[in-house]
Amino acid sequence: MFQRIKLLLNLSRAHGIARRYFFTNGYDGALTMLGLNMGFYSNGNVPTHTASSACLGAAIALFISGITSAYLSESEERKKELGELESALVTDLGDTEYGKASKWVPIGVALVNGFAPLLISLLIISPLYMDQMGVPLPLTPIESTIVAAFVVIFFLGLFLGKVSGTFWLWTGLRALLIAGITCLIIITLQF
Repeated sequence: MFQRIKLLLNLSRAHGIARRYFFTNGYDGALTMLGLNMGFYSNGNVPTHTASSACLGAAIALFISGITSAYLSESEERKKELGELESALVTDLGDTEYGKASKWVPIGVALVNGFAPLLISLLIISPLYMDQMGVPLPLTPIESTIVAAFVVIFFLGLFLGKVSGTFWLWTGLRALLIAGITCLIIITLQF
């Protein structure tokens, strides 16, 4: 089964697409959680259960948006590519491995695109749930969530640097810089 999946991924060149979707939508999820929690932090009076509910709602919306948008766009792109190749070859490729890859790869890519922000968001907001379960935290729950967001964003930057073959520390720091600028904008816009 794994050999078949590997063959389908190689035929469709989907490794890179899935990796880009993982980073892009995972990063969106991390910045969304950071933004929400910076808003809660600047307000100062948001109960933990309210913050966790709002963050979970946003994470679920990112999950559904990620799955549906990637599936719709990738399946249409794959249909177009398959149709163009079939026209050029003057043959039906539906029962070939390439034809099967054109049908299955959009599902896999959509799952990556949806689960990346969901899982990353759940990781970031875990301090909110830990607080609700009575687990002592070194900072307030919102502050702990903000720190978790910065850590995850840094590691996403490291991942991107590793994939691109560039200096990993620079890409991690660049991701942190963007997160810091995001926080400054949120704080500045709070009245």
